[in-house]
Amino acid sequence: MKYLTEFRDGDLAAKLIAEIRQRATRRWHIMEVCGGQTHSIIRNGIDQRLSGKIELIHGPGCPVCVTPLEMIDKALAIASRAEVIFCSFGDMLRVPGSSQDLFAVKSAGGDVRVVYSPLDAVRLARANPDRQVVFFAIGFETTAPANAMAVYLAKQQGLKNFSMLVSHVLVPPAIEAIMMSRDSRVEAFLAAGHVSSVMGLWQYAPLAETYHVPIVITGFEPLDLLEGIRRAVLQLESGEARVENAYERVVRYEGNQPAQRRLAEVFRPTDRAWRGMGVIPQSGWKLSEAYQDYDAEVRFSVESVAVHESDRCRSGEVLLGIIKPHECPAFGKPCTPRTPLGATMVSSEGACAAYYHCGRMVQPKL
Repeated sequence: MKYLTEFRDGDLAAKLIAEIRQRATRRWHIMEVCGGQTHSIIRNGIDQRLSGKIELIHGPGCPVCVTPLEMIDKALAIASRAEVIFCSFGDMLRVPGSSQDLFAVKSAGGDVRVVYSPLDAVRLARANPDRQVVFFAIGFETTAPANAMAVYLAKQQGLKNFSMLVSHVLVPPAIEAIMMSRDSRVEAFLAAGHVSSVMGLWQYAPLAETYHVPIVITGFEPLDLLEGIRRAVLQLESGEARVENAYERVVRYEGNQPAQRRLAEVFRPTDRAWRGMGVIPQSGWKLSEAYQDYDAEVRFSVESVAVHESDRCRSGEVLLGIIKPHECPAFGKPCTPRTPLGATMVSSEGACAAYYHCGRMVQPKL
């Protein structure tokens, strides 16, 4: 437990909070990009301890939450086919599509399976040569290397019955889209340490310079987040805007270069729709030409499907930091983890789920 408790020390946390409150001469608006950071902030009450000085805005860093409805409906169409074994991580099964979710497909007889790694899907394809095995590849840069390796191995092993439905999204274009939004209140970013452990820091420098916004790389424990906030406040108060690494025990400037080389081989950038945010140019990955034979969208002819979003769900505004989850009229009423209207209430990293499970049902009094 040492390596957990040393980043949850209450006395050190109190000192960091006191310093942040002392240093902040005005109310600053800081966005944590990652959903895992959001859950840690809400669970530990960090936002409440800093209220009046710092407003923490919850960003679009939940990969399940930003997977577009169109991609969910494509997954449902593929998973419903009799010849398909459809593989996914567990938190995707309850994400609502236009009319149902993957659990409904499974209950109707579809062969939908929860896996813990894309390599599990490769093994299934090898063990079931008479079935088509499809893996639902979602996520940010963090999960992309394992997915790239799965496709690479499938090609190396000559597996003709394996394919991948790809819905990868990238953090830097999302940050740029937020800064370009007229409704954005963000003045600094806490960037996710796990993404940066793969991709490094170099990709953030142009954003910090162009938009004059501090970007601090942080981890996920309370002291990690408080140190990231402290460094962001120091930059804001001094008028600086640069990339700063507050997660040096994990993140290096250059990132994981072997992983980056594999990603560059298997994927190439593409415009990508984000649920609730619209299309962000060059904000995702799709399979490169060398791996086109493993593209499930092409193999099952689901490149274009008609979709219908719930008109009661305001998850897009939540993902952009325009509103807090409890400011949505549907929150905690028709929309709960058991009856979700949007992915932000389903995912283990969703802001709506974090607020619901931690009892943040109403706007707190400051």
